[in-house]
Amino acid sequence: MKLNTLHDLYVDQLKDLYNAENQIVKALPKMEKAAHSQPLQKAYHDHLEQTRHQVQRLEQIFNELGESPTGKRCKGMEGLLEEGEEILTEDADPDVRDAGLIAAAQKVEHYEISGYGTARTFAERLGFTKAAQVLQQILDEEKQTDEKLTALAESSVNTRAKQ
Repeated sequence: MKLNTLHDLYVDQLKDLYNAENQIVKALPKMEKAAHSQPLQKAYHDHLEQTRHQVQRLEQIFNELGESPTGKRCKGMEGLLEEGEEILTEDADPDVRDAGLIAAAQKVEHYEISGYGTARTFAERLGFTKAAQVLQQILDEEKQTDEKLTALAESSVNTRAKQ
């Protein structure tokens, strides 16, 4: 794909996010299963449902643009998820593994926060007001997920991992 205009770059960024979200949909059940803490398992389960809805909203944006969401592999997310999967193969105490799973998940959230913030800004600049609002909503959800993970880590998981 040639990137000659901001519109081209916007579509490219959306495709990257779409692929990233689909990679996350595949990874979250593994993370949920590997989690020792019930609250962490629930957080992964809830985020899976939220991510599926985010994929649907991205598909709506692509539909409105008359573009296909496919055709790009998000290498950044692929790398982050590979790092997260390394934690699953480590011989680790269950509580320490949970702390590692949260750390991996927060890396993913921060990557998404960056991507959605950029895409939202591009949408605003291009006059795609409705898409910008949808992207802001997803951005807010990603920030909330990050905050929930921080609270979970600070309230229980990191304390148990330290012992």
